[in-house]
Amino acid sequence: MYIHIGENKVIRKKDILFIFDMDSSTVSVHTRNFLNKAQREGRVVSVSLDLPKSFIVTRNKTVYLSTFNTSTLASQRKVALQ
Repeated sequence: MYIHIGENKVIRKKDILFIFDMDSSTVSVHTRNFLNKAQREGRVVSVSLDLPKSFIVTRNKTVYLSTFNTSTLASQRKVALQ
């Protein structure tokens, strides 16, 4: 099963490790350091030019920036699991 994360981008639900809210999680210096490192290593993929509301970390360590909020992404994942 696949989950739509914005624009025309879908990822396999089994590849998703974590879904984070951009506003609440980036308060932590550890999260900011993680995102900065991923950006430097070229592992960040923005699925839209709009301001991201969440980010998704996958098994292959790719970080996807999504304009969908975490509850929208999580609800898709739950539906996909059924």
